[in-house]
Amino acid sequence: MRADARRNRDKLLEAARKAFATEGLSVPVDEIARRAGVGAGTMHRHFPTKESLLEAIVVSHVEVLVEEARVLDDTDDPGAAFFGFCFGMVERGMANRALAEVLAGVGFDAQARIAAVAEQLEQAIERLVERAQAAGAVRSDIGMAEIHVLLNSVHFASERANGDAEMAMRVMAVVCDGLRVAT
Repeated sequence: MRADARRNRDKLLEAARKAFATEGLSVPVDEIARRAGVGAGTMHRHFPTKESLLEAIVVSHVEVLVEEARVLDDTDDPGAAFFGFCFGMVERGMANRALAEVLAGVGFDAQARIAAVAEQLEQAIERLVERAQAAGAVRSDIGMAEIHVLLNSVHFASERANGDAEMAMRVMAVVCDGLRVAT
């Protein structure tokens, strides 16, 4: 790719990241091109569809999450690693509406678009859950289905409460208390 084409692609990705993070998936691609300082044709040459643009952004975000989960898998305190990762997911979702919407499956078919990286994230989180359960930090009757529902529920409820990040963290603390093994 030529240097100017690479710069334009990077500008588009940065403008899209900011727009999607603050406004969600409804931002028109022509508006993203305008914010990036390029024409609609440049946008469509790099990203023929809105989904292809969003896919590039989501894949990079999810790859970061996968790497973080894998790093946490090597920690000495599996419970703290799991709960910390869950809080981090909620924090990211509160800071990035589009990422939260995609991970929750709203308005974009994440399974069809990013299946490989989504599967890696699923496996990494599952490993954190299993280690935390083996360490006696997380209830043994909880599986990935429950984890998905709980994380998505916190995102949805917080979004309905006008994106109150502090409330989301308080709700996540209650959720984590419910996941812990009773002592």
